[in-house]
Amino acid sequence: MTLKPAIGMIGIGLMGHGIAYNILRAHYPLTVLDHAGNQPLDELLGMGATHVPTIKDVVEACDIVLLCVTGAPQVEAILAGPEGVITRLRPDMIVIDCSTSLPETSRAMAAQINAAGGHFLDAAMTRLPPNARAGTLNLLVGGDEAILARVHPLLDCFSEHITHIGPVGSGHLMKLLHNTVSVGMVSLLAEVAAHAAEAKIPPALLIDVLEKGGGGGIALQRLSPYLLTGDPNNMPFTISNGAKDLAYYQKAAESAGAAHTIAQGIADTLQKLVEDGHGQRYMPEVASVLKAT
Repeated sequence: MTLKPAIGMIGIGLMGHGIAYNILRAHYPLTVLDHAGNQPLDELLGMGATHVPTIKDVVEACDIVLLCVTGAPQVEAILAGPEGVITRLRPDMIVIDCSTSLPETSRAMAAQINAAGGHFLDAAMTRLPPNARAGTLNLLVGGDEAILARVHPLLDCFSEHITHIGPVGSGHLMKLLHNTVSVGMVSLLAEVAAHAAEAKIPPALLIDVLEKGGGGGIALQRLSPYLLTGDPNNMPFTISNGAKDLAYYQKAAESAGAAHTIAQGIADTLQKLVEDGHGQRYMPEVASVLKAT
């Protein structure tokens, strides 16, 4: 039997926990960074994972480093900080960033990792934590196709579709394009639902009309359970994450000279909700927050 590469993982949040679970199910050796932002590690440790206190310890224990953290500042600190991954990188090691980050951050990190003798892929994710747990994420990959081929079996254990987008940074750009559409459509539907509630239109009637017309689709499917029962868990994605993704899209669009006025309106709405203290609520709850205001 071919010995599987050892994996070091940083970021065991809602998405990362499901990824780690599937990596262990596929019998890869796994070392995770102990961090206050992690989900409980008991299940993973029971499956054979090792937890260590420092980034140095993670890197020294693995062949492939996988990141699943909040955004570009965290990626930069973990990889390029004074005690970061790059300071301990060994030749031919591979770093895979599954976070939602900026394309320019990916390109900058890749340059530093390549200079240290390693390889970098941005492997941005779409779908939600239940898909991470089920091993059915979609991955949008930027970087060298030969490096992708080397880690494909690892990525395959927690994803359903793996799409090579192009050079480094293109995976994260595609993720921002995707999330602007996804988060934007849910935001628009939530605003309409808030208006309908004020007008005493029953949620079931609104949903029925939208489904039969041009408003149907995955965004409505994610929002509908909340409108009907008050349960937001069909889309466990926070308003603060939505605001962050839209802000990243704005920056990418500005850099490219691309139109982004519609996205700007959505970004402003979500950022205001974050500033008003609603950032940790899930995206379907935008319908109630807007109704209340």
